[in-house]
Amino acid sequence: MFLTLNKALKTDNMDFHKMASKSDYTASSIQVLEGLEPVRKRPGMYIGSTDQKGLHHLIWEIADNSVDEALAGFAKNIWVTLHADHSISVQDDGRGIPVDIHPTAKISALELTMTKLHAGGKFDEKVYKVSGGLHGVGASVTNALSDFMRVEVRRDRKVYFQNYRRGIPEARVTTTDKAESKAVSETGTYTHFQPDPTMFTSTDFDPKIIENSIRDRAYLIAGLHFYFTNENTQITKQYYFEGGIKSLVTHMNRDKKTLHDPIYIHKTFDHSEVEVAVQYNDGFNENLESFVNVINTVDGGTHETGFKMALTRSINDYAKKIGAIKDGENALTGDDMREGLTAIVYVKMPTQSIQFESQTKAKLNNPEVQGFVNTVVKEGLDMYFEENPADAKKIVEKVLLAAKARLAARAAKDAVLRKGALEGMTLPGKLADCQSRDASVSELYIVEGDSAGGSAKQGRDRKFQAILPLRGKVLNTERAQLDKIIAFEELKALTIALGMGIGDTVNPEKLRYHRIIIMTDADVDGAHIATLLMTFFFRHLPYVVQNGYLYLAMPPLYKIDFGKKSFYVYTDAEKDQLLSGHPGDKYSIQRYKGLGEMNPEQLWETTMNPANRTLKKVDISDAANADHVFSMLMGNEVPPRKKFITTHAKSATLDI
Repeated sequence: MFLTLNKALKTDNMDFHKMASKSDYTASSIQVLEGLEPVRKRPGMYIGSTDQKGLHHLIWEIADNSVDEALAGFAKNIWVTLHADHSISVQDDGRGIPVDIHPTAKISALELTMTKLHAGGKFDEKVYKVSGGLHGVGASVTNALSDFMRVEVRRDRKVYFQNYRRGIPEARVTTTDKAESKAVSETGTYTHFQPDPTMFTSTDFDPKIIENSIRDRAYLIAGLHFYFTNENTQITKQYYFEGGIKSLVTHMNRDKKTLHDPIYIHKTFDHSEVEVAVQYNDGFNENLESFVNVINTVDGGTHETGFKMALTRSINDYAKKIGAIKDGENALTGDDMREGLTAIVYVKMPTQSIQFESQTKAKLNNPEVQGFVNTVVKEGLDMYFEENPADAKKIVEKVLLAAKARLAARAAKDAVLRKGALEGMTLPGKLADCQSRDASVSELYIVEGDSAGGSAKQGRDRKFQAILPLRGKVLNTERAQLDKIIAFEELKALTIALGMGIGDTVNPEKLRYHRIIIMTDADVDGAHIATLLMTFFFRHLPYVVQNGYLYLAMPPLYKIDFGKKSFYVYTDAEKDQLLSGHPGDKYSIQRYKGLGEMNPEQLWETTMNPANRTLKKVDISDAANADHVFSMLMGNEVPPRKKFITTHAKSATLDI
């Protein structure tokens, strides 16, 4: 979703950050700590991984420098372009990286920033009071992992530039004619880079991932315009949201039935700032996101902990006040509070004060933030409940309903467990287990149907591959309570086979396989079963997905015979390409409708042999969007699903 709004810039929320002056930002602001070589040797230490997640991290190590210019009050526009050759360019209309000679390094501050780790303006509080680029390694890390990079700086009515190859400058910083410059603003920084293919498993950027990250940042910073251009489609989208995180919560709850308007809490204290937006819907799932200086802290931290503590205390206090909880009754739990909760916790604080757990900035560790957020949110919610008793009553009723459902589900689950559903049970008889007991090398194939299960059992490598055939459609667990899931035979067998438990009994250390592979037929029914299984994992065993243990098998669509030679192809495009390379040759084509049509040898060779197979890892790059998709596709609300189907009908591949 993108919005094109009026050009008037709203700068009220940016005034807090405008604490630095243009004259403060010079070469002397750049501080040097160490060199660049470790990045190429151990890229995962700096960008988290070398897969798609790490690849896209390169963009934000550059773009967040532009965001920091906006937070400091100097940039109003940021342009991100995905070029046809899979390269990326980012530019802003900020002050531009300093280019004068550094007093101690004796080279241009631009070259210093782009070629040395821990060289940047983020270490000087006079330059950036609030910054996402805490460690000052972002631009140089992206440079080190790029096959090519060009940086242009428009500053002092001149255009300065420098080109790099894998982090090494091709020449000194010099000037160029404005006519040859790629930048569109009078001042600012333009960075164009091509990721090094030897450093990543793939260098193909996903436009959706880029758009989602841009959208989040646009929500967080009032007065900042983002533009994203995809040269492959020749489409430019503009992102600008005046409502801030209230609009983001509304966006996250789209297609859901909400109980009240978003609750917004905001307070500034001692150069720090906290913003919180809260809204409940009638669903079962929690959707909580947190940010620190526009960095999405996907693993939470002290700010999330403070928020959860305040939410639990405030709702309990109000429930007792209105008599919804009687004296002597147990208080409502945090789990009850978060059922159907959508919330954003956004903290802005001085750069020098932030303590992240690692360079990837996934978790905030500052202990003082917990108390600050706890106090601010408790006061804000207490005031809101007093002023809006109707909304407060709806929230309390929702939480009480969640508590009753939790107690009922636990009682039902305990009753099922007492009958021996999970604990103390041996592995299900339909499971053909592997010989290995090392989870890191063991694989579990979840196979559709007994026929395909039989072929898979015969064709597998028994040393490390286990097979669990499932019969029929599994339960839709999007809105199912735990007792219903445990009572469903196929999911009970799967839960026992995995070994890690479910619900409040989950123990990740007991997971028996670190590669769980959903293998279904390449048709509509197979896709439906795969979706039902992914819903089960996403909603009830998210640890499996979050740690990269869930995969989809890719069985071939066709077997094409040219005389005595046989070829397996996995897409229609591969089929057309293969046939075009054999003009005049006689051939026969077999379309595989189901896995059961392949004998054990064929199934092993095409779909199960690690040397030949193709697996798709199920990954959550955007938790909020994933939550929306599962709710829309698998939830009770029909209109959003109908709208999705009609919108995408023309792009659907029909199995006719």
